[in-house]
Amino acid sequence: MRLRRRLLGPPTVAVHRAALWLASRVMRRQRPAEPGGPVRILLLHAWGMGGTIRTTFALAERLAERREVEIISLVRRRDEPFFTPPPGVRLTALDDRRRRRLLPSLLVHPEDYAYPYASLAGDLRLLRRLRAMRSGVLITTRPAFNLVAARLAPVTAIGQEHLNFHAHRPRLAADVRRHYRGLDALTVLTEADRRDYEPFARRVARIPNPLPPLGGGVAALDAKAIAAAGRLTSQKGFDLLLRAYAPVADAHPDWRLRIYGGGPERAALERLSAELGLDGRAELVGPVRDLGAELARASLFVVSSRFEGFGIVIVEAMSKGLPVVAFDCPRGPAELIADGRDGVLVPAGDVDALSRALLALVEDQPRRRRYGAAALEAAKAYEPVAVAGAWDRFLAEVEGGHR
Repeated sequence: MRLRRRLLGPPTVAVHRAALWLASRVMRRQRPAEPGGPVRILLLHAWGMGGTIRTTFALAERLAERREVEIISLVRRRDEPFFTPPPGVRLTALDDRRRRRLLPSLLVHPEDYAYPYASLAGDLRLLRRLRAMRSGVLITTRPAFNLVAARLAPVTAIGQEHLNFHAHRPRLAADVRRHYRGLDALTVLTEADRRDYEPFARRVARIPNPLPPLGGGVAALDAKAIAAAGRLTSQKGFDLLLRAYAPVADAHPDWRLRIYGGGPERAALERLSAELGLDGRAELVGPVRDLGAELARASLFVVSSRFEGFGIVIVEAMSKGLPVVAFDCPRGPAELIADGRDGVLVPAGDVDALSRALLALVEDQPRRRRYGAAALEAAKAYEPVAVAGAWDRFLAEVEGGHR
């Protein structure tokens, strides 16, 4: 895949840029001034699973208490949504990918991770939807969509960044620098991200992701279990976690590590777990619908990511009263975890340090309880009511700026 990207990347990006330029010449850009219109949120795959989908559903449900809200999914690849759609929110799909599409997208940036899922059919339907918009706000949820909105949206356009700027591939980062000023505003998840994006965006605000609804109660912290969750990809660093957990499993064979989530690295992680002798002591559980109930069965939560955008799963774990041990990776963990108060931060990628931190909390239940109580209190700042209030104020400021 990397060889293919090196060979085909430059011409593919050139074609994408030409297509977006051509589309921008024929699209009407009105950006109306009247506030209070419908809010439309563009997702890649609202029928799938993932942190962006969960937090978008939570935000949309709160915004729908005061405004008309629609979630537009670029693609649909499942018969039923993995998460229950929020009540009072319209959910639509542009491209039904349950049927195979052969022609690749021209509007979705080839260096965005969404590109393999997009198609030319989706492009055409997205253009038709944009042309039909007459008022309101369009919120886009990833850099490729932000670039489309910056160039083509005929209504107030607000981009969201869920990853830190330095995680973008080079040609995507170059287009972000060049075109994000076409957005009316950009929201980011951390203060460090706000500083990074301010030089090339008109208005940048930090608004954290809201805490999605979770089942289960508060963790009792007496289970001999450590939880982790996320897509099984290289970004999440579960290979590093398994290596860090091996000494913990040797010292405390009655404890278990449970990793929740699905993804392309599952087979490789299963092989690594077997090589490390973790059979029966580390489990790749797979996707679960009620993550909250699963977290409530643990006594620790661990984040081994190589990089993060925010890490809403950290807040979810904290809302269950779990202390969190995390790599201090860029970005997110250091802004969510107060080291030595509600969790532990260790140097990014330091497997030995992660192992020592896990061992220390496994062996110290009073410390786990102190950290867990502090984590439960810290998570209150991310309740949907508080985050939706920040969005209401921000939308009023952005729409008022058009008057």
